[in-house]
Amino acid sequence: MKIVALSGSLRKASYNSALLRAAVALSQPSLGLVVETIRGIPLYDGDEEAEHGVPPIVAALKDVIAASDGLLLVTPEYNGGIPGVFKNAIDWLSRPASDIPRVFRGKAVGVIGATPGPLGTRLSQTAWLQTFRALQLDPYFGSAIYLDGAGKQFDATSLELTDAKTRERLAAYLKGFEAFAAAVATTRVAPPAAAPGR
Repeated sequence: MKIVALSGSLRKASYNSALLRAAVALSQPSLGLVVETIRGIPLYDGDEEAEHGVPPIVAALKDVIAASDGLLLVTPEYNGGIPGVFKNAIDWLSRPASDIPRVFRGKAVGVIGATPGPLGTRLSQTAWLQTFRALQLDPYFGSAIYLDGAGKQFDATSLELTDAKTRERLAAYLKGFEAFAAAVATTRVAPPAAAPGR
């Protein structure tokens, strides 16, 4: 399989990017996690899209996602919701709307996240469900990773995930998500051809 993994933070010392690196290290090769980035994606502007189409950086990432079996989103939580920079990237990736089936429809999606606070990323992960529905993604609910108190679970210098129980939970999540994504991939209808002017 091939699963595109995205961190929703641009910060160099991001706990969520560190969690994504831990997921890559703990996942089985058969899951095929491919880390991509949202860095460099501009703010969505409908006038810009109408005049120039989607930016090349967006078109390239859309093609990578379209060729994948699913997505793993590693989301921070800002003010009880989805980070604007992450939602903005997904909004660009959904343009034009006629291309949503090619890029997203029927694919497995997992969402995990980390925060220094006490509640994990429960609210932002829940908020993503409306977007998953709009993009016709198939979310994984087999288990959850709401990583709270992140400052105590990552090494302060290397940002390596050092908490043994969390590493076990993350490995179990990835194993379950792999089985789910494989099952979803076998039933997914072939996507339509690319939209003109994509």
